[in-house]
Amino acid sequence: MSPQLALWWCLVLLSALIPTGVSQMGIYEVDALIAFRDNLINPPDWTKNWDANLINPCPFLHITCDMADSRVIRMDLGNAGLSGSLAPELGVLSHLKYLELYGNNFSGLIPKELGNLTALVSLDLYQNNFTGNIPDSLGQLSNLLFLRLNNNSLSGSIPSSLTNIAGLQQLDLSYNDLTGEVPNNGSFSRFTPISFIGNINLCGSLVNQDCPGQAPFSSSSPGSTLSPPNEMAPPNQESKNRKVIILASAISAAVLVFLILGLTIIVCQNRKHSQDLPK
Repeated sequence: MSPQLALWWCLVLLSALIPTGVSQMGIYEVDALIAFRDNLINPPDWTKNWDANLINPCPFLHITCDMADSRVIRMDLGNAGLSGSLAPELGVLSHLKYLELYGNNFSGLIPKELGNLTALVSLDLYQNNFTGNIPDSLGQLSNLLFLRLNNNSLSGSIPSSLTNIAGLQQLDLSYNDLTGEVPNNGSFSRFTPISFIGNINLCGSLVNQDCPGQAPFSSSSPGSTLSPPNEMAPPNQESKNRKVIILASAISAAVLVFLILGLTIIVCQNRKHSQDLPK
């Protein structure tokens, strides 16, 4: 076989393999979204647009793809009136950046497979009815900026792995049934008690609550709002002290003047009396 013919066959094979690989990933993503739909209770009519026979899910309503490679990058299904459980197959969507499922009626566990969505920037599952633990695998979401799981019925402790998400900018775990000590290291060091409010069984410096069996946290801990012991007196107190000092000085000066005047008068009277005596 001539070199030119061999090169031609290589190009033919390469051109055949590339579309096959891309379309195969698209089929996987179609299957994942169909599994998501099948887990819904009474799926809304618009999901009929989700055709399982397509080679990629880009035409699906409420789904956004990257135009360059036809991979799913957004699921915008907030406040969509959905109920049911989350399909673990969603973990296949490896290019997904925004998973917006807030304000629905989802229940059951948060699938640990969501930890495979390493491109994820925003995970919004708030205002649903999720139960069980927060998956430890979510600590693998190294690109995550926004994690909002508030207003569910999540229980158990907060995974320490979440503190490894270095770029995390917003965290909301409020109004769940979480328990145990709140981690205060890593990315959690920038958060305040408002991120954890409504979990009455949480403890630690970030929620200003001592943990059972542990020494009380110091006033210099991150969640403390106590003033330093050597703090200067408030301005109004200093003003009062200054007025008292001025008044006392004025009274002392007045008394001293009166004493000098009295002594002067006495001396003058004694001198005049001595002059009036017969010589």
